Amino acid sequence: MTERAAPRWFVPGDLNGFFGLVVDNLSILGFIAAALVGIFGFPAEVVFTRMFPGTAFGVLVGNLIYTLMARRLALRSGRDDVTAMPLGLDAPTSIGMALLVLGPAFTRFQAEGMAPEAAALATWQLGMASLMVMGTLKLVLSFAGDLITRVVPRAALLGSIGGAALVLLGFLPLIETLRSPVVGLATFGLLLYVLVARGRLPVRIPGVLLAFLVGTALYYGLGIAGLGAPGFVLPRAMPLGLTLPWPGLGFIDGLPLTVPYLSLLLPFGLLMVVGGINVSESARAAGDDYRTRDVLLAEAVSTLVAGLCGGVAQTTPYIGQPAYKHMGARMGYTLLTGLFVGIGGMLGIVSGLVQWLPLAVLAPIIAYVGLDITVQAFQSTRREHAIAVALAFLPSVAYLLVIKLGNPAWIEPARFAELYAHGEGSGLPELATIVVLGNGFIITAMLWASALVAMIEGRLRLAAGWLLGAAVLCLFGVIHSVHPQGGIYLPWALQGLARVIAWQFAAGYAVLAGMLALLSLQADGPRDRAPPGA
Repeated sequence: MTERAAPRWFVPGDLNGFFGLVVDNLSILGFIAAALVGIFGFPAEVVFTRMFPGTAFGVLVGNLIYTLMARRLALRSGRDDVTAMPLGLDAPTSIGMALLVLGPAFTRFQAEGMAPEAAALATWQLGMASLMVMGTLKLVLSFAGDLITRVVPRAALLGSIGGAALVLLGFLPLIETLRSPVVGLATFGLLLYVLVARGRLPVRIPGVLLAFLVGTALYYGLGIAGLGAPGFVLPRAMPLGLTLPWPGLGFIDGLPLTVPYLSLLLPFGLLMVVGGINVSESARAAGDDYRTRDVLLAEAVSTLVAGLCGGVAQTTPYIGQPAYKHMGARMGYTLLTGLFVGIGGMLGIVSGLVQWLPLAVLAPIIAYVGLDITVQAFQSTRREHAIAVALAFLPSVAYLLVIKLGNPAWIEPARFAELYAHGEGSGLPELATIVVLGNGFIITAMLWASALVAMIEGRLRLAAGWLLGAAVLCLFGVIHSVHPQGGIYLPWALQGLARVIAWQFAAGYAVLAGMLALLSLQADGPRDRAPPGA
């Protein structure tokens, strides 16, 4: 009996997978850098030499684990067509970290009197601690992933992230795209042509890579010729140098700083667990039967390693494992990607590549990601639950207004505080209502959608339970925090208008829960009648 040959580490299709996976990771790193440095004025040296090495090291660790998992599966099954799970930086939560956590925190630290360097280091510690919080949550939930998907409706999980994707990943990057209209529209249109319309190209290279090359050439060509958007400058080259991502305890100092952002961080971690479950199912359908718990544990470990070593963006398995299989990739592409991103992050090569990618070129791909996630939120839920998905979008709109109206360059802090405390006419001040709706928007969206799905299915007591949970959470500021910057508190410690807002929102949820509980006592009747006015 002849022995089966061991599977090859590399096949020609691994090069295709390598370029695709590397571009995905570099684009996300590029947007993080462009957002922090270009939008918030963050010191570039801290981003490239402190944040990026640990972040890249997490990608290395995760891809090595997935490579070994693929080799083990290939040896066990005797197959030579096993494709490794692709791992990289998660686009929605990585961009969310930059735009909703790190950038605003840096601005707040400076407003409190910190020098830019000290504020940047405190923000870095916050980023590390955030990864440790999310990684720990993923580690714990990896043993209960299936339970989560049974308890929380899919419309709530996808609707909450879909709203954030459309409003924050779609709209905000679109504004950055249009600040350089020629470059931005050309890049965005080309991306839509290759990714949405599936149009043919005259050259055999990945469509996203071609869009990046065209956009970058336009940006620098027009800029150097003096025909680009105002403010064009060539980036200052960062010198190459070895920066090892040594493990440290700097995240401990950042843990207290995470408290105002827990309503964002915890849903970010939860969504990655659900995403990991979906990715595992997708790979299983493509023929590669990975154990779901192993997939989740690997992404949790790589996130924790990144946070321990100074990283600020969490890793996740990508949903496109079948696509990588179709392009001929096996297990070598994840090994190559991990080594390139990890070692390149330590040597400064990744930072050097990233800083030359203009924001006007990176923003369109992020806007596309936002649109794609939004569409998936509707397509992956039952038709009758679509309105719950749409309902989950609304708190994200409030948070978008909070981001813009809370910018001191737009509204002076004293004027903002005055508008927050005093309104015209009856009811709560309008600005305070917008801010309170936006704070904790992802959890609010999940609760609203879960309650509505339960109502649609006639499970009124369950809906009442979701609403009572919302009442409790808003009393403590987990959702609807009365602090303009968000944050949790003890309800009995509130005073004045803040106390009124918190108890009014809690009472509103409690009253609605009570009404639904009473309605649930009715005898079951036909549920197929048309709604009034139909």
